[in-house]
Amino acid sequence: MKIVSSKEKSETHSELCVTNNTAKMAEAAILGFLQNNESIPDSGKFAAELNLDHEEIKNVIKSLQGFRYIEAKELKRETLVLTDEGKKYAAEGSPEFHFFSTVPEEGSISKDDLEKKLEASVFKIGSTQAAKKKWVAMGKQVSRKVQHVEDKVKESLLQIQQGLELDQESLNSLKARKLIVTQGWTGYSDVKKGPCYAPKRKIFATDLTRENLQNWKELEFKEYNFNAKGQPLDAGHLHPLLKVRKQFKDIFCQMGFEEMPTNNFVESSFWNFDALFQPQQHPARDSHDTFFLKAPSTTRELPEDYVERVKQVHESGGYGSRGYNYDWKREEANKNLLRTHTTAVSSRMLYALAKGPFTPKKYFSIDRVFRNEAVDRTHLAEFHQIEGLICDRGLTLGDLIGVLQAFFSRLGMPKLRFKPAYNPYTEPSMEIFSYHEGLEKWVEIGNSGMFRPEMLQPMGLPEDVRVIAWGLSLERPTMILYGIDNIRDLFGHKVDLDLIKRNPICRVGIE
Repeated sequence: MKIVSSKEKSETHSELCVTNNTAKMAEAAILGFLQNNESIPDSGKFAAELNLDHEEIKNVIKSLQGFRYIEAKELKRETLVLTDEGKKYAAEGSPEFHFFSTVPEEGSISKDDLEKKLEASVFKIGSTQAAKKKWVAMGKQVSRKVQHVEDKVKESLLQIQQGLELDQESLNSLKARKLIVTQGWTGYSDVKKGPCYAPKRKIFATDLTRENLQNWKELEFKEYNFNAKGQPLDAGHLHPLLKVRKQFKDIFCQMGFEEMPTNNFVESSFWNFDALFQPQQHPARDSHDTFFLKAPSTTRELPEDYVERVKQVHESGGYGSRGYNYDWKREEANKNLLRTHTTAVSSRMLYALAKGPFTPKKYFSIDRVFRNEAVDRTHLAEFHQIEGLICDRGLTLGDLIGVLQAFFSRLGMPKLRFKPAYNPYTEPSMEIFSYHEGLEKWVEIGNSGMFRPEMLQPMGLPEDVRVIAWGLSLERPTMILYGIDNIRDLFGHKVDLDLIKRNPICRVGIE
């Protein structure tokens, strides 16, 4: 707790009194002027003529306007103001003029001697500008090319301070040297009497105190505005990503899917890559694309019998595959990382499913994944992945296309096209495109495919079991729905909190 001294209280009270007195002076000046004049054309000039603070004049005009004592129009314009460097040149002269003045009228002076006589910044800027203006001849010895010069920079800066106009060439030169900047100015014009004008503001009683009630006949009470809104309530707000996530989750649940547990951001390379039949020399497993952990750097728990089967299919193949024909390393599979996709969770779920009597399943997940990518308008090092998969006997590519049509039509995207693609753990694989009515073109919205036998058979699933799967990001549809063109405005430390508080509800689904 801060203890405020009596001196500090006195100073604060004095400041408040000065502020109130200034406001009263400004109000009296405005109402008094309008009593004998038709209008105040410009609040800025009015404040300057009476030597009053323009900000105070603006506040008083706004207040009087609210009570309809006066009427006024807002006035906006851009003004030129001097930077700190510009103010220094206006007061002391430009560096090039100082540089020229230090050079002797007859003969020359060495560059080193000249540098000793001037400040470093004056010498650096002055030598450049004086040579550019052909005032001096530069070399080891510096001499004048002309005998007299005018400091036009100082003259121009003083003219701006006085509110005078300059030619465009001079303005461009001063702006290029960052001696002046454009500054927005706001004020009021055409300030005139309003319907409730009076030379002096009436003092209204605002509180129903005991004293006011006793003397109510002598007082005039301020009208209550029963239509005024109350103070906004402080409450939590849902992020746009959470709103869109809820819509996707509802669609999955409507289609009979169950959610997978995705609470492990840290995963082993085995479940993230090896179990998916992704070779250990694949570029995605490089540190430039994946975040590896320093501590704990490796996992201690892997199912040994399953690891052996995965190793065999990588090295020599099986289940109709030739494998990758390389030496599979256990130490590479043991490395811990931040999962690069939620398919690592899918591989765990399918392995658990293979341990018991087979039961067809529909799984989905929506959670965060991590990639070591350069951050730009459309990419972050962490984002959310939506994944759906169906595991059943005898599934075909036709089933996958049919499920995708049903899923995306519920998102309001009935027009789909598919393009063959490559993926280490799905074959066949397809990129999914949807026709965007607003952009009037086909845009990629996701990836899909059928999990390879080299991934499923080592888990112990029956030979006739097939898994169809698809995935997409959560950020891209959210950005489209909310009209956001930079992903950093949606997710991360640069997010505008007002966006979180005021973003509308999300409505996607069957129309």
